Formats: sequence, structure tokens, C-alpha cells
Amino acid sequence: MGSSDSKLNFRKAVIQLTTKTQPVEATDDAFWDQFWADTATSVQDVFALVPAAEIRAVREESPSNLATLCYKAVEKLVQGAESGCHSEKEKQIVLNCSRLLTRVLPYIFEDPDWRGFFWSTVPGAGRGGQGEEDDENARPLAESLLLAIADLLFCPDFTVQSHRRSTVDSAEDVHSLDSCEYIWEAGVGFAHSPQPNYIHDMNRMELLKLLLTCFSEAMYLPPAPESGSTNPWVQFFCSTENRHALPLFTSLLNTVCAYDPVGYGIPYNHLLFSDYREPLVEEAAQVLIVTLDHDSASSASPTVDGTTTGTAMDDADPPGPENLFVNYLSRIHREEDFQFILKGIARLLSNPLLQTYLPNSTKKIQFHQELLVLFWKLCDFNKKFLFFVLKSSDVLDILVPILFFLNDARADQSRVGLMHIGVFILLLLSGERNFGVRLNKPYSVRVPMDIPVFTGTHADLLIVVFHKIITSGHQRLQPLFDCLLTIVVNVSPYLKSLSMVTANKLLHLLEAFSTTWFLFSAAQNHHLVFFLLEVFNNIIQYQFDGNSNLVYAIIRKRSVFHQLANLPTDPPTIHKALQRRRRTPEPLSRTGSQEGTSMEGSRPAAPAEPGTLKTSLVATPGIDKLTEKSQVSEDGTLRSLEPEPQQSSEDGSPAKGAWLALPFSPGLCSGGWVLSWKSKLPLQTIMRLLQVLVPQVEKICIDKGLTDESEILRFLQHGTLVGLLPVPHPILIRKYQANSGTAMWFRTYMWGVIYLRNVDPPVWYDTDVKLFEIQRV
Repeated sequence: MGSSDSKLNFRKAVIQLTTKTQPVEATDDAFWDQFWADTATSVQDVFALVPAAEIRAVREESPSNLATLCYKAVEKLVQGAESGCHSEKEKQIVLNCSRLLTRVLPYIFEDPDWRGFFWSTVPGAGRGGQGEEDDENARPLAESLLLAIADLLFCPDFTVQSHRRSTVDSAEDVHSLDSCEYIWEAGVGFAHSPQPNYIHDMNRMELLKLLLTCFSEAMYLPPAPESGSTNPWVQFFCSTENRHALPLFTSLLNTVCAYDPVGYGIPYNHLLFSDYREPLVEEAAQVLIVTLDHDSASSASPTVDGTTTGTAMDDADPPGPENLFVNYLSRIHREEDFQFILKGIARLLSNPLLQTYLPNSTKKIQFHQELLVLFWKLCDFNKKFLFFVLKSSDVLDILVPILFFLNDARADQSRVGLMHIGVFILLLLSGERNFGVRLNKPYSVRVPMDIPVFTGTHADLLIVVFHKIITSGHQRLQPLFDCLLTIVVNVSPYLKSLSMVTANKLLHLLEAFSTTWFLFSAAQNHHLVFFLLEVFNNIIQYQFDGNSNLVYAIIRKRSVFHQLANLPTDPPTIHKALQRRRRTPEPLSRTGSQEGTSMEGSRPAAPAEPGTLKTSLVATPGIDKLTEKSQVSEDGTLRSLEPEPQQSSEDGSPAKGAWLALPFSPGLCSGGWVLSWKSKLPLQTIMRLLQVLVPQVEKICIDKGLTDESEILRFLQHGTLVGLLPVPHPILIRKYQANSGTAMWFRTYMWGVIYLRNVDPPVWYDTDVKLFEIQRV
């Protein structure tokens, strides 16, 4: 039968389904087979031939027909899994049913009355219609569907290579097959790399798309942080009920981490071979991050110091049913496995950057957001992996792409989520001393970015990019300022030598944040000044010797510190400062910051194209909820500090909520409020430094008639403040701590990315999702 004929028949069946007012019997195979038996329809055809309006019409007007369609399609998948799909016809039926269910499921999920349907048992419906083994009959439809998908993902000659020598051998028995011998790709726990097979990849991809659609019920529930809601589909699929859980987890992880989009090192290779692997890798990455959607704040996780008892797992069992994917991820521990994962993720994250050296020479991947979520999950659930990442300068291969994405997305409203996850990852890394130490490595890669040219280290790159985000990002990034500066505070005690460009950027931020109108215009704004002063204090106390550039910049801008020390606290002056507030709400200007020329080959960060779709995100918790303060002891160990009581009265800052430049309520803006935090400004160290060094620098200038800064820098390089400064304060680190607020944020962000990235076919488009709103820029 020609494909146009089969499309016609399929379409006729759909029309019959919508127009039949009488229920069609489940036993009427002649009718139901029209949907899958003799058709060769692609997934795109199915989406075109089954319009949304018609699915909804069947759902409302002949619900029993929709129920039977779903049940029969699942039954066909179960039969295919049982038989092992040996004939071409069986394979085609499985693919057709899989596409049909992918099309229909979102419309089942969007209607609350239907949500329980897949979790109910179909009365009298045994496997294959015969009422045999009673316990099998009692399986809810969802479970039968998930187990069938799992079996089909390890089906010889359909989704994996057959191990049989010849066709004469009897087919491999599906039930005795050990799927661990059929893992899709070499890597973690598996050494054999099977021959690439285009057909197998396409079949896996279709089944994974159906699996992802099953999991997507989460999109149709509004965000509710307190429920800690486990997704029943994910929960069952990742439980011991699924005998393929381990090989599938390993297959997904290895498929993602082994992927090399460059095409075996031959430039422009991807233009010759259309790369069929990438869609599978994307789908694998998306399924993987959804299965790992697990609130680590609410369950036990492996111990933090990297020592675990007995096995690689903590003894304390997490409450509730164990998610095996999270379990396996947290138990990976071999160095070579960590190396494989880290190298793979770094290679893929760097791919869009490589693209800029030889335009179009390599395939530009689009799934960097999924990779960032995966990297986050790895660090969050497997502390040994986190320590491995920080053990060598390989962490910089993750840092540079993240900084590239942050800089590139800073003007684009549709990429706020990408900005957040990049910053969250850096916040997590910055809680570890090793990250700060690694940043001292010289930066020579020269990825084209529209930032000022500088000669220096990865620390310089980080600060220069952060400065660019703060001064020229869009308004919606303001809640991230606290996070950005917390990262700089966390690494500052370890930074051996900042460049002059970077030193000037830090001083420019202090200047901008300490203007009176900015300080008084929102309850939290003074926190930013506190963070910057903490950075300067850490560097002066712990890294004075190599940081003459910063010391010189502080001396040059000493008036800023004097103004802070003499901040007005009387209401009339405060009121006047707020009146002077600019008409525009932009908190920062670029004036006073020498921009310099941007790097060669870079393009300015562009705003979103008008009409770009984006998904809404839930608010992220304030920095005090995101982090926990720890003190570094003499021997380098961390001591957790007791969380301070809510200090809303004492320092006037409501401890909750993201930082926003909101207008003030007159009550807050009192002299007492300013006094309460002004008295705590940590200015002693800097004032002492200025007191000692300014007269000496001025004397040199007068004596030698100097206007040349290199001479002054040479003097500062050899100067010392030993014995002149106050006793060094203990180093304070604000470590990221898991909480239900960020778990909810990750869930909405992840599903938003998946919703927007699945456009061919548009699986969820125009369905009534509740987890987020779809907006146009």
C-alpha cells in the first residue's frame, strides 16, 4: 500500500473515531487496527492527521472510545515487547502506537478528570485479552506502558544489536535477555562500543520521546513547592519494578557523554553526513534530567566531606521509594568514570564556542541547557564527582563555556533561565576552596566575547564577565546580583593577582552601588556594598602581596570609601537623595568604567528577537535561603555557623525575597534604618590601608614629580602592611544549600526548556500546561 493510501486510511479512522457516538468495542480489531496495522506514517504525519481539536472532541463526547484507543495502543506495545518484535510488521505497529500515544497523552494530562485514567486497571483485560494470571491483570495501564517501553529499548534487532551469530539461531528470548550486555554505548560501567546503527538510533529516539511524554504529566500541575511532589511515572519507571533501570541509566548517560558533534575530527564533516545521532543524544539528555528530578533537600544524600561509609552510599536511607537513577548517579565513584563524564560534558559545552573559530566547521549543538542541568545534578547528588571536578584545572573547561553563555545571554529576556542555572552552578562550585585556587590559572584561550581585552587569569575573566552582566544586562537579572557578588566573595581569599582592568571593574561596581540614591532606593541594596567590601578585605588580608593593582585602584578611588564612612543618616538628606534619583530605574551606568576595546571576533550580546517564546519561572529564594555561612578554620576545615535570627528590625533588611530595586516605603527609609547598617560597614581594614599608604604614595609623587603609575605600582609591589592592619578576620564562605525553593525552580526551568525545544513534532504546543506560562518576548 502506498504511503498516501495509508495516510488516507489513517485519517479516515481518526474521523470515524470522532464521529462515532456509540462506543466501539475493544474486540473490534478491524476498526482499531486501522490506527497502526497497515500504515506507514511518520511521527510528523500523526501530528498532522490527528488535530488537537479532534482529540479534545473525542475526550469530551466519546470518552470510552479515547479510553479504548489508549488501552489498545498500550496492549500492542506490550505484545511487541513480549514477542521481541521480530517481523518488520510488528516493528511498524510498535512505532505507530508509540507515535499515536505521544500525540494523545498530553490531552489526557491536561484534563484533571482524566489524570487517574492511566493509573486505573482495565477490568477483565489480561495481557493479550485472555484473563490469565490475575496478578498481571491488576497492573495499572501506566505501569504496563512503562515496562513495555523499557523492554522495547533493549529489543535485539529493533533498538540494540542482536548477539546471535546467524539467522538460523533461535531469536533471543526477551525474558532471559540480560540487558546489561546490551548497553548502548561504552563509558561508565561498560567497555564495548557497539557499531553505530541509524535505524536503532531512530527507534530508540521514538520510544524515548514517548517516555518523556509519559513523564510530562508534571507540566500540567501548578508549581507547588510544599508538596515535594514526586512524579508517579518517574517514580515507577526508576524503581526496582523496572528490571532495565541500571542498563538504561547507563545507556542514557554514556550516549550523552560519548557524543562528539565534531564528526570524528574532520572539519565540515557534519555537512556531508546528516548527523542522526544528535536527536537521540538530545532525547537521552532530556529523559535523563527528568528522571533525576528529585528534591535532594528533602532526602538524605551522601555525606559531604567525600568520605562515605562502607559502600559509596550513605547509610541513611532516603525516605520513600528509592529513585534508582538518582541512586546510581550518586554511587558512581571510579576516577575513569568521572573523567569520561567530565570530559564529555566539557566537550559538548565548549562546542558552541569552537563554532566561532571556524564558522560552520562543526555542528553547533543546541542542548547546552540540558547539559547544564545534568552537570548540576551530578554535582548535587554525587559529592565525590564535585571534588573530582575541582581536583584539577579541568573545572575551567566547564567554567569558560558557562561564562561565555552568561555573557552572551545577558541582554536576552528569553534566556533568563540560562543565566540563573549558570550562576547557580558557579555558586555551588565557589563554596569549595579548590575552585578559588583553580581560578589563578592564566587565561589564554581567547574565546571571542564582547568584553574588554585583558591579560590575566580565569579569575579576571569571571569578574570582568560579572561586571558586564551587572552593568549591561537587562532589568530581570537584578535578583542575581546578590549571587554574582557572593561567588566573588567566596573565591576572593584565594585570588593571587588581579589585573588592572579587573581591579577597576570592582571599584566601578562599588562606586555605582554606593551612590546615595541607589543605597536608599531599596531595602536590600546596601547588601551589595557589604559584599564588595568583604571582597576587598579578603584580598588585602590574605593576598596583599600579589595584588598591587587592586591596592592602587583602591587608593585612586579612596573618596568612595570616605563617602561611605560619612554617609548621611538624617531624613531630609536621604529624602533629597531619593528625589535626585534618576527618572530611569536602571540601577547602574557604564560611566566611570573604562570599557576599552572588546575582544576581536566578538559580537555584542543581542536581545531576544521580538516574538520569541519563553516560559515563565518561579522566583528563586533570596541569597540567605540559598546559602549557609561557614567559617574556614586555621587548618582549612569548614565550620558551619548558626543561621542568624531574622534581622528585619536590626539591619532593616527583610531577610526574605529576591533583591529588587523597588521604590521605598517611607517608613523604612528612616535615619535609624541607615544607621543600623552603616555602623556595620566593614571599613576598618581599608581605612587603615589608606591611612598608611596614601601619605607614602603622595610623598613619592611629590619627591619624584611622578605622574607615571608604573613607578607607584612598583613601590606598592614591594610595600608591606605586616603588623599595620587589624587582625585578619576569619574567612567566611557562603555555601549553596539545597532547598525546596530551588528544587521547584529547577523543575519549572527544566520542563520549560523541554517544552520549547520539542518543536518537531510540537509535542506539548497549545496544550493547557500549568507548571509555567508561555510568553512572547
